[in-house]
Amino acid sequence: MKTAHTFTTRCGGREFRWGSRTFVMGIVNVTPDSFSGDGLADVPEAIAKRAKAFEGEGADIIDVGAESTRPGSQAVEAQEELRRLLPALQTLRGVTALPLSVDTYKSEVAVEALKAGAAMLNDVWGLKRDSRMAEVAARAGVPIVLMHNQEGTVYRDLVPEILDNLERSIEQARQAGVPKEHIIVDPGIGFGKTAAQNLEVLRRLDEFEVLGQPILVGTSRKSTIGLVLDLPIDQRLEGTAATVAIAIAKGADIVRVHDVREMVRVARMSDAIVRGWSPKG
Repeated sequence: MKTAHTFTTRCGGREFRWGSRTFVMGIVNVTPDSFSGDGLADVPEAIAKRAKAFEGEGADIIDVGAESTRPGSQAVEAQEELRRLLPALQTLRGVTALPLSVDTYKSEVAVEALKAGAAMLNDVWGLKRDSRMAEVAARAGVPIVLMHNQEGTVYRDLVPEILDNLERSIEQARQAGVPKEHIIVDPGIGFGKTAAQNLEVLRRLDEFEVLGQPILVGTSRKSTIGLVLDLPIDQRLEGTAATVAIAIAKGADIVRVHDVREMVRVARMSDAIVRGWSPKG
């Protein structure tokens, strides 16, 4: 597997040397309506327990979300998002040294999250909903994930259109002052795409290396897996593992997952095959 990017990104006091291995991002939802049924709204003890477990299981980053992005979910006002998010960040900062990413597309939320200890921004609208997200990231000197998303699932040419969209998001971020090494792209599995389109994006993930940026992929427990395997959310572990392995083989640098222990093992095994391995000692 060739790597189109060999630079290093600093985040939360840690270095992410892209191409060296796959990094694992563990998901902490502090929403009452998470699609995966794992929301931990207003339960600090459960948030702390999950974060400590993730760190022990080998996670590299924790991504915290306070607004559900599942299809049909209700939008949340910034103040309500912050009401959920800030106590969670305070709890997390007290129990883990892992970098904290915040899953938000609102600059108002991003500013306060960074003050509370977040070290990365994860924008599921790729600056489309609030272009000031890029300015916030630039001023704070933190990495930002730019995800492809759109209303509807109509494309003339799926992957080229997604690439063009992401190129525009990257250029917008660069013009706002975000350096190249602070930009991560996400093709947006499960967002503005049918199940068949999600599978095609995974199958063609290596084409995203042309962007020259680290690639984050989030397939964990998603409906495409449920449709293919005809399984409910709580039985999608093996399907998730298959998508993670394929994503790594196709060039993913970060995988965003709910089941950290199992997916760290999948990532290590996939890396051994894809990137090479030698016995210790």
